[in-house]
Amino acid sequence: MANPSRLRAAALATTAVLLSAVLAGCGGSLKDGDLTMQKLDWKDCPAPSEAEGGGSAPSPLPNGTKWQCATMKAPLDWSRPKGDTIGIALIRAQASGPADRRIGSLVFNFGGPGGSGVTTLPAFGSDYAALGTRYDLVSFDPRGVGRSAPVECESDAQLDDYFQQDATPDDSAERAQFLTRTKQFNAACEKNSKKILPHVRTTDVARDMDLMRQVLGDDKLYYFGISYGTELGGVYAHLFPRHVGRAVLDAVVDPTQTPEQGALGQAEGFQLALDNFAKDCTSKTTECPIGSTEQEVKDRIAKLLTDLEKKPIPGVFPRQLTQTAATNGIAQALYSKDFWEYLTEGLEQAYDGDGQILMLLSDSMNGRSENGEYSNLTAANIAINCSDEKQRYTADYVQQKQPEFRAASPLFGDYLAWGMVSCTDWAVPGAADHPDVSAPGSAPLLVIGNTGDPATPYQGAKKMVEALGEGVGVELTYKGQGHGAYDSKNKCVQGTVNAYLLDGKVPKAGTVCS
Repeated sequence: MANPSRLRAAALATTAVLLSAVLAGCGGSLKDGDLTMQKLDWKDCPAPSEAEGGGSAPSPLPNGTKWQCATMKAPLDWSRPKGDTIGIALIRAQASGPADRRIGSLVFNFGGPGGSGVTTLPAFGSDYAALGTRYDLVSFDPRGVGRSAPVECESDAQLDDYFQQDATPDDSAERAQFLTRTKQFNAACEKNSKKILPHVRTTDVARDMDLMRQVLGDDKLYYFGISYGTELGGVYAHLFPRHVGRAVLDAVVDPTQTPEQGALGQAEGFQLALDNFAKDCTSKTTECPIGSTEQEVKDRIAKLLTDLEKKPIPGVFPRQLTQTAATNGIAQALYSKDFWEYLTEGLEQAYDGDGQILMLLSDSMNGRSENGEYSNLTAANIAINCSDEKQRYTADYVQQKQPEFRAASPLFGDYLAWGMVSCTDWAVPGAADHPDVSAPGSAPLLVIGNTGDPATPYQGAKKMVEALGEGVGVELTYKGQGHGAYDSKNKCVQGTVNAYLLDGKVPKAGTVCS
């Protein structure tokens, strides 16, 4: 089962988009050409593919600017740059301000890994209106994702079964079933995506971004990375420090952690978010409908999950809301304070025997649309993580670590601990213990940590600053809730980021917004 906390809340975006005649699969070659000299054929964006999540073509921005899509050719194997190519799907909204004020292209990665930037950027495009006055707003489907040579594993029906499994096995029979199902999923990925699997590492994507920078006509990369996108930005700065222009890293992944340390940190982070949710609900003047005290709210949720393990309740017909689906749905709602009201409503509903809202939240996390089709979010997420991470954890090791995870979070501990076995039978060896983001000689990167972030705990920002190296990372703290800071619409955060990206004003290290 995919580790849910690694899936960026790009899954929250239900709007979509995408590319016309794209070279989506592996194939083609440009052996005699220079890929940096290619010209992009920008066209109106059609509706997104199933792998991107489906939906309708993106609507213009409020100012009338239309979205355009194109495909960039990149080497399938960066060790053979003159060999076969793949298509990298791109989207842009051209700068709305005067041409003589245009800085360049601002490239976004919204995380996951596995999220489609081509669908996510239009969904949140109006949030970046100020930046769009001086930048072309650009995003992309990273290799292995969406329309960019997508990793394909199982069918929609198989994925329904995969996500219904018990992801917190309690005895030897349940453990054997869980491990067998995980092995089946990984084998399907190898069978259906053998050609692309060895080439979806974060270092490969960083090289794609440097090619993108050149094809877009920029001397420097201007970048906005969120969640996993911060890791990608750090890896880019390590590989190409002299090519960094202005870069923002928001909701920062700790680059020094092993997957185990990251999962444990997320257990603590989601528990903190749950505590804050319970406190918020019970501190309002109106009565909290899911408990009269913080502890009662958490106790009732724990009892619901225990009851669902014994007897699931109706979810989205014909599927049942299982313990796993409910846990997944609760985690998804904790990504953003804006979703706390849906979590409250979903819990009320579940206590009355109806699991529809919690299952819809879980479906959003897993990339399942209302018509039962899945994006390739989970497949790409697992493929990229397993290609990056050298560690391979066994069931015995997870069992040894369960007490530590349960201490970090009684609710999410087991779930996140068992997520560590996702890569155990993966076909491609992992690259490293953790990413290298040291970037001596780079221009300053603005690194934003959110004190209430459940998925990328606040401490990760400080670790990223230290790992980037002296004089490179500049830390900004946001005292808030949710995954990320800029999209909270906090005026201090947005003003600081906009002044940096638009005018080059680097804030004082240690600046705090609340």
